[in-house]
Amino acid sequence: MMRVLIYTIGSSGDVHPFVQLGLALQERGHEIFFITSGHFKWLIDKTGFGFRELGTEERFQEVQDDPNLWHPVKALPTVMKHAVAPSYEPILAYARELNLPGKTGMLCSSLAFGGRNVRDLLGIPMVSVHLAPSLFPSSYRQPVLHGMLIGQRAPKFLKTLQWKIAAKVMDAMICPELNRFRSGLGLPPLRNMIFDGWHSPDRVIALFPEWFAAQQPDWPQQTRLTGFPLFDEKGMREVPAELEEFLSAGEAPVVFTPGSAMKHGHAFFDEAVKALKLMGRRGILLTPFLETIPANLPPEIRHFSYVPFSQVLPRAAALVYHGGIGTCAQTLQAGIPHLIQPMAHDQLDTLSRVKDLGVGDGIHPKHFKAKRIAEVLGALLGNQEVRKRAKEMATRFTDTDWMKNTCELIEETLPAVIKS
Repeated sequence: MMRVLIYTIGSSGDVHPFVQLGLALQERGHEIFFITSGHFKWLIDKTGFGFRELGTEERFQEVQDDPNLWHPVKALPTVMKHAVAPSYEPILAYARELNLPGKTGMLCSSLAFGGRNVRDLLGIPMVSVHLAPSLFPSSYRQPVLHGMLIGQRAPKFLKTLQWKIAAKVMDAMICPELNRFRSGLGLPPLRNMIFDGWHSPDRVIALFPEWFAAQQPDWPQQTRLTGFPLFDEKGMREVPAELEEFLSAGEAPVVFTPGSAMKHGHAFFDEAVKALKLMGRRGILLTPFLETIPANLPPEIRHFSYVPFSQVLPRAAALVYHGGIGTCAQTLQAGIPHLIQPMAHDQLDTLSRVKDLGVGDGIHPKHFKAKRIAEVLGALLGNQEVRKRAKEMATRFTDTDWMKNTCELIEETLPAVIKS
């Protein structure tokens, strides 16, 4: 048995996959401590994991309130300032408290940069777990990100140059505060974060399958692809009784959601309602933020604060969403078309891969208006090939061994512990 510290930063879409990993490792006899925002304490308490808080519920809400969290350029600096950098000190303190020398390992999400401090200072083996292919720069099939000027069809040397420039920009955002902290610990500075710093030298696990984003020759050699985590709190929340009533009352609805952390979705839902009325279709609006929902919804459009995707998407006609990778995976498994409004983070890249698979399309936020939504959504729903391809994607979720393989990769980082 080993003790596994799971250190993750982000919204529900960032935390849910690690809950699933933790449950799988717990079933294999390992002891789990979850280190994340107090916002998720209720969920972690249900799992039986140990819990240590990285920021209060109130702090989580303050970060959610910041509209820059969804800005294509300002998003990362906002997260760095309010969530990532403040975690450096507490994660080190928790690791010192919980470390059983030779019997402890650590799983870190993409933004959990403080994990490198713990690894380098305390010698705790670390596994970087990335949820999206956008975290892997490549001069072959490169991720599509906001602000990139050189596209996929450009010569390889130009793409390589672009990544070198991007690396310097990212280092300027991340490294000053991180390296100030490391210097105080007597640790050498980290540089070249996108190629090295946010990938653990011990192991990198990509939680998506090869058919969604093939591993490229210039990804870190210690990277292994496994599969999509699909944890969505099913069985942990009470599903509104009226959901089943609504789903059974007519044609499959179109579901709209801008993401679980999006508190500024007023325009998204305003246009969604108008588009559904233009199309004469039924719809479901998903968000915990009631203030973003238009007043006086007609009977054919319903709002729910939260419903596990696995309990609604298989009975939906399509999903209109922000392009979060976890939501994308759930939509692929449901076998329905995607319409993506990419705002920031990895969302443009998700859209590019959905297009590659032939299962959806996208609308830029400034063009996300009712008439355009109705046009694009109508074209997707009316395209037999898109619907056929979407159903084909659902058949690819047959690998039942990917989680077992993921756990084995994690365990391999501590061979002495496993052997003992």
